Amino acid sequence: MSDKQRLLERLRTSVLKGDENAVRETALEALGKGLDPVEVVEKGLIPGIRETGEKFGRMEIFLTEMMLAAEAMKAGMNVVVPMIPKEKAFNTGTVVIGTVKGDIHEIGKSILVALFTAGGFDVHDLGCDVSASTFVRKAQEARADIIAASALMTTTLPGQKDIVEYLRSLGIRDKHIVLVGGAPASVEWAREIDADGYGETAVEGVELALKTLERKKHEN
Repeated sequence: MSDKQRLLERLRTSVLKGDENAVRETALEALGKGLDPVEVVEKGLIPGIRETGEKFGRMEIFLTEMMLAAEAMKAGMNVVVPMIPKEKAFNTGTVVIGTVKGDIHEIGKSILVALFTAGGFDVHDLGCDVSASTFVRKAQEARADIIAASALMTTTLPGQKDIVEYLRSLGIRDKHIVLVGGAPASVEWAREIDADGYGETAVEGVELALKTLERKKHEN
């Protein structure tokens, strides 16, 4: 195994282990030895977080392990992404994401942020307890393709509907894809509020985003 392959493999396994320090140090070492930052992301970091997401989806690992991997991935991206030349930067699409007003749960949303980032999306994380107007304002400002809204309580679920209705009141409903997620949400709920889709897990959320973007491109 070459030195480059060894570093990329170490990045992958360090993300899988959720070892934030190892990911950061290996990313710095890889860049210091002249590895292409895009290759570091695509062949080191992304395989690690994707494999973690797949394992989580198959219930082979616990939520805590998924969260540690997401934080490790984020640490690596913070090191590598600033070193990617603008002409090489990859951007699958732009996502504005957050947990709706009145809801302070962030775990599922944070996992999705990591997977969106791994998928090459430009991600704007608004955090938790986010109003519909803030979602929409940021989406307009960032020219976002997607608004992803999480709700973890039945009482905050209407916050997802508020986003769709706010977009409609401004006459810009068709400008942004709205995806919803969280324990109390469902496919039926997404249809009821005229959202564009529902993802049960973080992995499904990213797959749904990619499929919905592709479908929208063909429609246009």
